[in-house]
Amino acid sequence: MKIILDAMGGDNAPFETVKGAALAVDELDVQLILVGDREKINHITEENNLSLKNIEIVHTDKILAMEDDPISVIKSNKDSSMGVCFRMFADDKDDEIAAMVSAGNTGALVAGSTLIIKRISDIKRPALAMVLPFERKTLLIDVGANSDIKAEYLKQFGFMGSIYMKKIFGIESPTVGLANIGEEKTKGTAEHVEAYKLLSETKTINFIGNIEGRDIPIRCSDVLVTDGFTGNIILKLTEGFGIFMFNKLKSMLSRDIFTKISAALLKDSLRGFKKSFDPSEYGGTPFLGVRRPVIKAHGSSDAKAIKNAIRQAKFCAETKLVEEIEMQSRINK
Repeated sequence: MKIILDAMGGDNAPFETVKGAALAVDELDVQLILVGDREKINHITEENNLSLKNIEIVHTDKILAMEDDPISVIKSNKDSSMGVCFRMFADDKDDEIAAMVSAGNTGALVAGSTLIIKRISDIKRPALAMVLPFERKTLLIDVGANSDIKAEYLKQFGFMGSIYMKKIFGIESPTVGLANIGEEKTKGTAEHVEAYKLLSETKTINFIGNIEGRDIPIRCSDVLVTDGFTGNIILKLTEGFGIFMFNKLKSMLSRDIFTKISAALLKDSLRGFKKSFDPSEYGGTPFLGVRRPVIKAHGSSDAKAIKNAIRQAKFCAETKLVEEIEMQSRINK
């Protein structure tokens, strides 16, 4: 399987991206196309004794910065590493490239995915989805692609999220909840009230009602539907809360000899707790609703996160996730 990777996108590129690519090829049985500065990529591989086996390099020394206008990926920055990835992926008429991964500018990734790769015809708005690290794995959708929302979009997020949880996690009938300020169906904005009605009436969605913020960590649904603005706040708050709690526990368990002994006994549990809140464990966010698999890796991704984003891309391609969403979108039209 061949996957195209934006080698220059992200805060730690190209060093961590190239390291992550080498790990992915070694562990995941994939071939990669690295798009970026050939000289820098070669220097990193030589300095760190990394193999370029099953890795093809496509050169460009232009980079799309995080602060650049997102739409520039199809105009003034079309020759950037992300822009070249999009063009190569879109021009791949024989489907030799299975998926695309980038840790770069989120807005540009959304713009390029929507305008170059293009959305599935019956999908009104594609959405970014991310698994929240609670005891019950919950797919939060949308986490940043759509700030302005309509009830129809939220309904479509529900069935796209359901397909993802069924395909990737094997959940036969994923429950779907709507993030809201109360459990009653009359709560929220007019769009929330209408979305509640649409989700309830859609037979292919196992809708269980509104989910309040306090219930997200403890008794949430398999899929949690919301707009991208709210979803991004929930996601970033979750990541920050995990760091806060781990640091708090670390401080409590290092006060004296007795707490240090307790910490030693709890070492494996603490490591597991920290790991559960580590974004690099999930690697990337799938952009659901476009015609080809596109994965957004975290902007601060290290090599491990890049490798796991490539794993996510491979899963999406292998499970025919896009094809299933396209088919179901016609049914739920």
